[in-house]
Amino acid sequence: MANGDKDRPSWLRFSGIGIEFAAAVAGFTMVGWWVDRHWNCRPWGLLIGAVLGLTGGMYNMIRQALGAFKPPGDRGPRQPSSKP
Repeated sequence: MANGDKDRPSWLRFSGIGIEFAAAVAGFTMVGWWVDRHWNCRPWGLLIGAVLGLTGGMYNMIRQALGAFKPPGDRGPRQPSSKP
């Protein structure tokens, strides 16, 4: 997560995760719909796009949600301290 995430309320971070999930599903489904219209292969493009969107969106949502609950020491490389 970005450096500014710790300053945001938790509901805002989690709503962003949900919006990213919905965007992934909608985006891949729209690409599948376009493939169906372009190559006339109904309904396979739409179905494959929806499945890819659900899979990718779920993967990203789970990855971000698990990262949100890790203790601060496990979130990445340590920053150098400003203490002498």
